[in-house]
Amino acid sequence: MIWTIIHFVDIVLWFIAACSVAYVVFFAFISLFYNKEDRVAIHAAALSNRKANFLILFPAYNEDRVIIKTVEQFLLQDYPKTHYTIAVISDHMQPSTNKQLGEMPIRLLTPTFEKSSKAKAMQYAINHIEGEFDNVVILDADNVVRPDFLSRLNILCTLYDAIQCHRCAKNANNNVAVLDGASEEINNTIFRKAHNRLGLSSALIGSGMCFNYNLFKQNVFQLKTAGEDREMEALLLQQGIFIKYAPDIHVFDEKVSSQDNFQRQRMRWMTAQIQSLFNQLPQIPQAIINGNINFIDKTIQQALIPRSILIVLLAGISILMAIIVPEWCGKWWILFALLAIALLIALPHQLRFRSFVKIFTIPGLVLKMLKNVLHIDRNNTDFIHTEHNNL
Repeated sequence: MIWTIIHFVDIVLWFIAACSVAYVVFFAFISLFYNKEDRVAIHAAALSNRKANFLILFPAYNEDRVIIKTVEQFLLQDYPKTHYTIAVISDHMQPSTNKQLGEMPIRLLTPTFEKSSKAKAMQYAINHIEGEFDNVVILDADNVVRPDFLSRLNILCTLYDAIQCHRCAKNANNNVAVLDGASEEINNTIFRKAHNRLGLSSALIGSGMCFNYNLFKQNVFQLKTAGEDREMEALLLQQGIFIKYAPDIHVFDEKVSSQDNFQRQRMRWMTAQIQSLFNQLPQIPQAIINGNINFIDKTIQQALIPRSILIVLLAGISILMAIIVPEWCGKWWILFALLAIALLIALPHQLRFRSFVKIFTIPGLVLKMLKNVLHIDRNNTDFIHTEHNNL
C-alpha cells in the first residue's frame, strides 16, 4: 500500500515538473526558427524624419553609488537634446548626490515615500513632470546604454506602443554574476525572442522598457505591487497591446555579485510571480472567451517552476530514484536531459562555456531560493531593494 502511494506521488510530481519543462523546451526550439520580422515597415520607419519626444525615467532608491555615472553616460546620446528629458526620481539618496544631479541638465524629483516602490516613483514623475511627450522610457539606476539608444528606439516607436529592449549583463566579476547574466539571456530567448517569433507578446523585465506616453499614463496608476513590470504587462495584454522585443537595442544591467543579493532579488521576483498568478487566474475565463492568447500564456508563465529550482529538483530526484527505485528513474532523467538541452539552446554561444563551469554554484543559490518560498507573502507589497556591490 505504501509503495502505491509513493508511486502515485512520484507520477504527480513528474507531471508537474514535466509541464514546466515542456514549456521551456517548446519555446527554446521555437527560438531557432527564422525571425519573420516586418523589415519593410522598419526600413520605412527608419527613413522617416519623425523625431519622437522621449521622457526618460530613472527611479532611484538609495542608488548613490551608480546614478551619477549612469546619467552622465546617458547624456552622451546622439539624439537631439531638445527631444528628450531625463528625470531622476531620487528616493532616500544623499544630499551630496542630489546636489550633483541638480547641476546636470535633467529634472530632479525628490519625493519622500513612507513605503518606497518603483511604481510610486513612476507615478510621482508622471504627476510632476509637464511637457509634450510621445514615449516614456524606464531605466534602472545602474543601466547603461549606447549613444544610439534613442535613435534606434525612435524607429521602432513608430510601429509599436510597447517595447522591451535587450537587457544584458555589464559585469561578470564572479560566479553569481555570470549565472545571473546567463539566466537573463535564457529569459530573453524563451520569454521574449521566441514569443515574438510565434507572434506572441514579449515579457517585460522591469527596465529597458519603452511605452507610448499616453498608454503608460493610463496604466501606471494601477500598479500596486513590487512586481510592477508583471502588473504592467498583464494590463497591456488585457487591452490587446502587443509588446515588441528589440534584441538589437541593448541595455547593460549590473548583475548581482553576492549570494545574499541574489536571494533578495529572487525573493522579490518569486513574490511578484505568486502575486501575479493569483491576480490573473480570476480573469482567465474572460480571456478564453475573448481568445486573448497572450494573457493566457502570461498566466501560464506565472505558474512555471523557477528554472534554477527545476534544475536542482530534477537532478536530485533522478539521483535519488536511481538509488532507491531504479526502474522509476528513467522518466526523471529524460526530463532532466530535455531541460538541459533546452537551456543550452536558449543560452547564447559566447556564454555557454563560461556558464557551464559555474554550474556548481547553482545548488547553493537554489537552497537560498527555497528558503524564500517559506517567507513568501502574496499580500506583501513592500519594496525589496537589491544593493549594488563594488565592481
